[in-house]
Amino acid sequence: MEEVLLISRFITRSLILLSLCFLCFPPGVVCDTGNVSTSSNSSSKPKVINIGALFTLNSVLGEAAKPAIQAAVDDVNSDPTILNGVQLKLLISDTNCSGFIGTMEALQLMESDVVAAIGPQSSGIAHVISHVVNELHVPLLSFGATDPTLSSMQYPYFLRTTPSDHFQMYAIADIVDYYGWREVIAIFVDDDYGRSGISVLGDALAKKRAKISYKAAFSPGDTESKINDLLVEVNLMESRVYVVHVNPHTGLNIFSVAKALNMMGSGYVWIATDWLPSYLDSKDAVDSNTMNILQGVIALRHYTPDTDLKKSFMSKWNTLKYKGSAGHAGFNSYALYAYDSVWLAAHALDGFLNEGGNLSFSYDPKLHDTNGSMLHLASLRVFNGGEQLLQTLLRMNFTGVSGQIQFDPDKHLIHPAYDVLNIVGTGTHRIGYWSNYSHLSVVPPESLYTKPPNISTGSQHLYSVIWPGDTTSTPRGWVFPNNGQPLRIAVPNRVGYKEFASKDKSPQGVRGYCIDVFEAAISLLPYAVPHTYMLYGDGKRNPSYNELVRRVAQNVYDAAVGDITIVTNRTKIVDFTQPYMESGLVVVAPVKEAKSNPWAFLKPFTAEMWLVTAMFFLFVGAVVWILEHRINSEFRGPPRRQLITICWFSFSTMFFSHRENTVSTLGRMQLTSGIQGIDSLISSTEPIGIQDGSFALNYLVDELNIAQSRIVKLKNPEAYLRALKLGPKKGGVAAIVDELPYVELFLSNTNCLYRIVGPEFTKSGWGFAFQRDSPLAVDMSTAILQLSENGDLQKIHNKWLTHSDCSSQVNQVDENQLSLNSFWGLFLICGIACVLALTIFCCRVFTQYRRFSPEDEESEIETIEPSRSSRRSIRSTSFKQIIDFVDKKEEEIKEMLKRKNSNSNKQQTSIHSFSDGQASSPS
Repeated sequence: MEEVLLISRFITRSLILLSLCFLCFPPGVVCDTGNVSTSSNSSSKPKVINIGALFTLNSVLGEAAKPAIQAAVDDVNSDPTILNGVQLKLLISDTNCSGFIGTMEALQLMESDVVAAIGPQSSGIAHVISHVVNELHVPLLSFGATDPTLSSMQYPYFLRTTPSDHFQMYAIADIVDYYGWREVIAIFVDDDYGRSGISVLGDALAKKRAKISYKAAFSPGDTESKINDLLVEVNLMESRVYVVHVNPHTGLNIFSVAKALNMMGSGYVWIATDWLPSYLDSKDAVDSNTMNILQGVIALRHYTPDTDLKKSFMSKWNTLKYKGSAGHAGFNSYALYAYDSVWLAAHALDGFLNEGGNLSFSYDPKLHDTNGSMLHLASLRVFNGGEQLLQTLLRMNFTGVSGQIQFDPDKHLIHPAYDVLNIVGTGTHRIGYWSNYSHLSVVPPESLYTKPPNISTGSQHLYSVIWPGDTTSTPRGWVFPNNGQPLRIAVPNRVGYKEFASKDKSPQGVRGYCIDVFEAAISLLPYAVPHTYMLYGDGKRNPSYNELVRRVAQNVYDAAVGDITIVTNRTKIVDFTQPYMESGLVVVAPVKEAKSNPWAFLKPFTAEMWLVTAMFFLFVGAVVWILEHRINSEFRGPPRRQLITICWFSFSTMFFSHRENTVSTLGRMQLTSGIQGIDSLISSTEPIGIQDGSFALNYLVDELNIAQSRIVKLKNPEAYLRALKLGPKKGGVAAIVDELPYVELFLSNTNCLYRIVGPEFTKSGWGFAFQRDSPLAVDMSTAILQLSENGDLQKIHNKWLTHSDCSSQVNQVDENQLSLNSFWGLFLICGIACVLALTIFCCRVFTQYRRFSPEDEESEIETIEPSRSSRRSIRSTSFKQIIDFVDKKEEEIKEMLKRKNSNSNKQQTSIHSFSDGQASSPS
């Protein structure tokens, strides 16, 4: 909207001035057209081409531009390789720093049928004259009008031959970001040049997360008294970084008044645009008083490469016959751009003529006089080849004394660059360069154009600076405003959990863990921070923390201190410090100790799993038995042991590889709760309790899609206790979702009837909230880290938040501890199995022992007589013999029994033979 109003004002001003100018010229005045053809059908080659020069002669820029333009015209006319003998005729008009006079001079110049105009250096005058040249199709080549808005499509015939302030303001933004400043105060002249430049600066700073905190504008004709009042006002503000964007003839007044107000000392930062180096360069020697008031200032100057062409021009500058008697006086970077502007016009005209262009003018039927009109609009004629010449100008590409002359699609010169200067001693010291290709660097920009562009933070470099106050320490860039206003700190007026923050009768007015942390951190800052605490909330219910943060963003408060959780939607409108307390949402539910179950060890496996396991081991047992009894001879020794090892490994892998999880699972069976964590809470339909004012409401509803009708707001720990005791069936809640610091305090006073179930399902922290881009947020974060490192943060925590842990209670069974009652069923099974195995083993041993006696091994079979054939019916045994028998290997026992059976068979055979022999002998 502002740009539209400016455009409308310029058009109106142009029409009024146009009317006044025609009234100044009586009827019958005819402009000298020289040798330029005025017939639209003429094709003869001209001998002289008129070009105009329109700028303020008595100015810092004009004193440099005039001799440069005249020298350029002479050089073009003496160069046989350009224009093929056609001479340029220079027509100079003085705008006298006035838009009104400038418009009259422009109209008068247009009556001379100029094909191009050089100038003006004033952005305000350029806005007005651009309307004239647009109508008459005459290209306007400006070497000094740097207003970024002149590049708009509204001014098609305006062509800037110097870098736009658009790039200069982005260079300043990079400097501000390089030193870590977040706010600047812009001091500027209130005209098109000043307003447009500062507008771009604001956009550039916003991209760096910085801003213009105050715009201090003044009129070009303001007295030192008004400038003094302006600087007194800005000196009461927080920022100490000043960007000065003014005209050379008024800029020094700013610094002289600032010096008188002690604003050029330590802690201040002054950044001047290119007007200041232009002024200093145009002087042979600057007086010491002027240099004294500029000490420590950073300034930008147009960068022009040190080419041979530039060196040749500089060597001729002192002998230029057009220059005044002040020696080197008048030269600055604008002289180079003015010189190149003439050569740009010459090269374009040369190409225009070679392409068959026609230098002719015609009357515009729209410019005619009505009956009785005295304006004589018909005396102005339109340049027929203006559009063609403009396109030729935009295609030009050559090397001038200021560097490469070539335009991008936006009609800007390519490779805009600046010297970054530091004013120290009696002159300027270059601390680096800025270019739109690689931004800040300490090497000349042209050496970087052959490399890939790199604008990363790590690639930005400048040499050291001597700041105001003769210090090399980078100023902080801000102070607390010297306006008697302390920092307004909002503190939530809590109903519950007052250990964190609450109202107090002390002079401070508040107390709590959060307040002590803030006071400890602020005491570590290297500067005083006057502040006052302001309670937020009515004390009847917890305030809305989202609304509290919004009040900080709206400048109702400067900061907020308390148990404020750092969440995404809040970080979008305020800046938080480093978290001083870890936090996260957890679920609290009633739990009770369950009676020990002797069959708890069966829980880790389902019935199906146990069935499969039993079948598996039956199968393995069968295989072992077959291998042992059927092919016993092949599995003696080590192969048999390997088989047993394989079976045991299978068993141990199944039961013991996850013994940690198994024990933990069995341990958790000691405590029972219907809610196992956030997932089971989501899947249920039971009511959920939250703390009133907490961000948990938005999280549960928006992120977890829990119905808001299930949410019950509770204002203090007593309400938590009542709701959990009642339970969901009696108007209470099934569980409570709250942040971990609150929950720890709550559980410490409930005799461990309630526990945290499930893991912490969000991760966040508590921080102090400040307004966006507040430098205090950064400094306080550093202070909080110091408190954490030196142990003071933990001491404050112990002072306010020391509480008993449920795990320390005598009657509490730890979730990872198991009692004997949990496993007596397993022990019973193992005992029965062992007794059965031992019984079977003993029976088998005694059975074998009865079949085998040690004396049988020692006795020899004698001839059995019938009279002595009676067998021993009773054998004497001893315990030692039984033990010796048990110790024998199974193979030995079997071998012994086999041998005994064999001997027994032989004995039976002998007895039968003896009996048969007796029976056959004679009686």
